[in-house]
Amino acid sequence: MITYLYWALVGGLTIAVFLIGLRMAGVTLALLLAGILLLAGWGAYYFYFQQIFVKRWGGVMAISVPEGQYHIATTWKDDNLWVENYDPKSNTCIFSEYSRGNLLQGRVTLKDCNPLAAKQGVDARTQAAQTEKAGSPVPAATSP
Repeated sequence: MITYLYWALVGGLTIAVFLIGLRMAGVTLALLLAGILLLAGWGAYYFYFQQIFVKRWGGVMAISVPEGQYHIATTWKDDNLWVENYDPKSNTCIFSEYSRGNLLQGRVTLKDCNPLAAKQGVDARTQAAQTEKAGSPVPAATSP
């Protein structure tokens, strides 16, 4: 709903600027000013307001997981959306800040991360310890 109000405001301002510019300076300048205002409204929405509208007032936003990766988690930190994906080829977890146009996007890479094994109930350290134990002789039970 807030998105519709935003675009109604941008559309109304664009029409008003066009009509005022048409009266004062002519068609060319009116079209130029209206186009600049429409472009500025689109840029502000695409690069800034969309995440704020979704987080604070509800809305719809779609992002996609890069091919070959698995999605793990998503969380908000202030007004920024952080997405964690797992790349099985490099065995890394990639925790990246989502921003449109990849502007000011933070990124944290966790190496040797294997969340899929943890999900299946297998911890790499526990599995290695069990393998090591199985290979070594079991101490004999002693009685007191």
